Amino acid sequence: MPVPYYITTAINYPNGRPHIGHAYEAIAADAIARFQRQAGRDVRFQTGTDEHGLKMVQTARDRGVSVRALADEMSGYFQGMAAKLNISHDRFIRTVEPDHHAATQALWQRMADAGDLYLDRYEGWYSVRDEAFYDEKELVEGEGGKLSPNGTPVEWTAEETWFFRLSKYQQALLDHYAANPDFIRPESRRNEILRFVEGGLSDLSVSRTSFDWGVKVPGSDGHVMYVWVDALTNYLSGLDFPDETGNFARWWPADLHLIGKDIVRFHAVYWPAFLMSAGIALPKQVFGHGFVLNRGEKMSKSTGNIVDPVALADAYGVDALRYFLLRDISFGQDGSFSAEAIVTRANADLANSFGNLAQRTLSFIAKNLDGALPEAGRSDEADAVLLASVAEATTAFREAFADLGLSHATEAWMRGVFACNQYIDVQAPWALRKTDPDRMHAVLGTLVRAIRSLAITILPVIPESAGKVLDQLGAEARDHAALDDADWYTRLAASGFRIAPPTPVFPRLDLKEEAAD
Repeated sequence: MPVPYYITTAINYPNGRPHIGHAYEAIAADAIARFQRQAGRDVRFQTGTDEHGLKMVQTARDRGVSVRALADEMSGYFQGMAAKLNISHDRFIRTVEPDHHAATQALWQRMADAGDLYLDRYEGWYSVRDEAFYDEKELVEGEGGKLSPNGTPVEWTAEETWFFRLSKYQQALLDHYAANPDFIRPESRRNEILRFVEGGLSDLSVSRTSFDWGVKVPGSDGHVMYVWVDALTNYLSGLDFPDETGNFARWWPADLHLIGKDIVRFHAVYWPAFLMSAGIALPKQVFGHGFVLNRGEKMSKSTGNIVDPVALADAYGVDALRYFLLRDISFGQDGSFSAEAIVTRANADLANSFGNLAQRTLSFIAKNLDGALPEAGRSDEADAVLLASVAEATTAFREAFADLGLSHATEAWMRGVFACNQYIDVQAPWALRKTDPDRMHAVLGTLVRAIRSLAITILPVIPESAGKVLDQLGAEARDHAALDDADWYTRLAASGFRIAPPTPVFPRLDLKEEAAD
């Protein structure tokens, strides 16, 4: 049976429509999931929406609609974004689902049974925008008064609340970090969390009485769970917890929680502490990626620079957007985008380099060989050198992708593309057609092999476009094992397969400024 691999995104808070940051996380997680499927893993990929909390109540009130109606509408936009961006999730979970409520209450009961929940009164600072509590020492002074470390407004809150004994788990968390150095990545996030936990942990308020839109606290009328207890539990409820057979037994613990850097604390401190309390294994890794900046500036409603990823995909193509985000943003760090940058990158790498390589090679075969796969012909040392360069590039891609070096992986892939273009320019099969057809066959056969390897390799990043190239080549096997299949070309040629006149897969893009407005 294939080895399981469970990957999750953060579930998106839908009090507004999706922005490019939501798209970036979904695309990165999707590419990782597709890569792991190629590697032969049994992948479960989960995303969804986190629909409870005070922000949703306030937004619904401002719009004059019920909270559930708002949740249904907004969750639909996120599901639509996932469909548009070719996100291959196995489960889209919503926290309004009854099974999720039951799972969250079961986790709560386990924490209660462990003696880690107690009723008291909370007085302190709370950020509605972050749905987070902050100690006085964490606050910064802003123009309008005190702000959270993220620069969001905070308000003084006083109410009866259930507390979780977070302080009890300080040393256990530090021990886990020490024993599992890759639990939090990248290193900068790990260092931030270490400093935070080493500075001392306060017990955490985990229920609210000021609103009722959320998961009810078992046996405590008037209390709903703090939205982060509810939200984090989705990683379990999506596996049918508290039933610990079936899906839970197959996929837990999660291999990767992929999240934004602003919510690492919730995933790397609160979540493992909750799981320790409940006697549940901890996820294997939490990776906090960076922000996507609009021309170098953080996006916000107040500045009006939030960009709709669906509009970008409509303007420039889904795969061009996917490729740009994974190629130009160093994974784990902040990165900037613009419509101009997307067009420049897609034209340079996809249209002019890989697309042109595939188009002129396959068109030449279709026209001059009536689509028949080239014969062995007269080989040359340059052929072996090229195929070795491509193999080196595809191996480097796989190694980097497996280590979540997504931009490094695509950079390595482009080295293989560049090697092919240098080869075709030097070998000039169009000239050989008249002077040395035997050599022409060898050159074209070498290029077909190289293009197939490159298309299989880049499939997780640009699945639709790479898939079309492979369709044109008659390449059905598209996993990593196919890259090591030395006999596929002979079998395909023997089958009588012919390359049809190809349609360009990567058209050149023109800038459409309105898509970035």
